[in-house]
Amino acid sequence: MGKSVETRARVLEVALRSFRERGYQKTTMRLIASEADVALGNAYYYFPSKGHLVQELYAAVIAEQSSAARAALGEHRRLGPRIAAAWHAAVDASEPYHSFGAEFISEAIRPTSPSSPFSTASTQARQASQEVYQDVVAGAQPAVPAPLRADLPLLLWLAQLGIEIFWVYDTSPDRRRTRALVDGVAPIVATLVGLARLPVVRGAVDDALAVLHRVRP
Repeated sequence: MGKSVETRARVLEVALRSFRERGYQKTTMRLIASEADVALGNAYYYFPSKGHLVQELYAAVIAEQSSAARAALGEHRRLGPRIAAAWHAAVDASEPYHSFGAEFISEAIRPTSPSSPFSTASTQARQASQEVYQDVVAGAQPAVPAPLRADLPLLLWLAQLGIEIFWVYDTSPDRRRTRALVDGVAPIVATLVGLARLPVVRGAVDDALAVLHRVRP
């Protein structure tokens, strides 16, 4: 590993630790540079803004979610529990950063922010998260109806974004309200997916997917 790679990794490690321990506002680029023992200019060279560090945080959370979700998927075959396992893994991975979740959302919601889940900088993390839901769908028994298999992973990922916003404002102990939301919504989604097999519902499903194709990121 070259010196440049090592320095970047050290700056990122310090930043993520400070986010967990101090929160977003108190983690400044100057503090990060000091604790990483690098010049402030070097810290900005690797990460031009705190937004870029938040984007790295997003990628780290996704990596942890992916690992935990795939381990949990081995215990479930039915779609509902598989969806819940992936959503719970997202909540678990995000939990250490709950204290500054509102700042995280505020930064990520800006269209030009590198930490936006829809940004070019987040492409790899976004794809990694959606691949979790591809695994959720591919391994489900009974099989997800064919018309939904290609698009359901994206829909589940978009739903995860909504759950994460709910999680940000959840002050209940151990995020019990968020857990209840996940456990309540996952089986409903699975039931609706199952209904897509019915001929009477298929037209509405096709119309909904056509809308998704027109607006998808």
